[in-house]
Amino acid sequence: MRKIVVAIGGNALNKPNEKPTAEVMQANLLSTTAYLADLVEEGYQLVITHGNGPQVGNLLVQQDIAKNVFPPFPIDVNDAMTQGSIGYLIAQTLGNELTKRGIRQSVACILTQIVVDSEDPGFQHPSKPVGPFYDEKTAIELEASKGWTVKEDSGRGFRRVVPSPMPLDVLEIESIKKLIDSGTIVVAAGGGGIPVIVEQSGLVKGVEAVIDKDRASALLAKLIEADDLVILTGVDFAYINFGKKDQEALRVLDLKRGRELIEAGHFAKGSMLPKIESAIDFVSRTGKESIITSLEKVDLALKGESGTRIVP
Repeated sequence: MRKIVVAIGGNALNKPNEKPTAEVMQANLLSTTAYLADLVEEGYQLVITHGNGPQVGNLLVQQDIAKNVFPPFPIDVNDAMTQGSIGYLIAQTLGNELTKRGIRQSVACILTQIVVDSEDPGFQHPSKPVGPFYDEKTAIELEASKGWTVKEDSGRGFRRVVPSPMPLDVLEIESIKKLIDSGTIVVAAGGGGIPVIVEQSGLVKGVEAVIDKDRASALLAKLIEADDLVILTGVDFAYINFGKKDQEALRVLDLKRGRELIEAGHFAKGSMLPKIESAIDFVSRTGKESIITSLEKVDLALKGESGTRIVP
């Protein structure tokens, strides 16, 4: 049985211009989990990761509006809240779909703490925008009163930016492995995981940061010795010259050419670049393959008939 990590994006739950309600997320997941259930029926052993960008952003906005009534939570706690809520919706929706098909298989969501280094350069250079937009006066006040780093964001106003450190380890990895070995479909490392540091005393402490979900997925895939890392996105392939007349779908990409294309600037920082980098990281560390494709083509991609395959 091939063990695969499937990374789905937070936008799979909330599409652009949709109301960010639980009902909308659940409705969107009905189609997502149908594709995942197809993979279970075909005999794949699934471990599912997911994004939480739109959801944690909405939560931060809600807390900002209510800040005079209830103090906002730190980002690591908000990560945990969205891991729980999204994981619950995925586990229930996929479980129901499997039940309809007569498949008896447990689905479990694991709140996942991911270790980062307190000396990671990301902490000296916060870059990940989170939460609501502010006017310049409010932004300056927040920098002074809370110690935040706030930057202007694409002419739309000012936003808080937080570190995006590299993921190093998964605290719950042994529990995750035991669940996988028992035949359970595991939902883990949601939203890139809850970022924590391990102090010299061995005690664990949450930090205000955002871990890239694809990098966290690559780390998890390596630790559980997955056969494939499948990163789902909005297009069937990764492309060079994307959106131009001469755009070219990448069907097979080896590590050398992948690194050359990154160096040449072919992949956008906020979208395809971390996916390519994460795929390359997994392949280079394991000697196995990674796939980048759309949800609709995931089955064909696993059969080698669609998607971008990153190979050693």
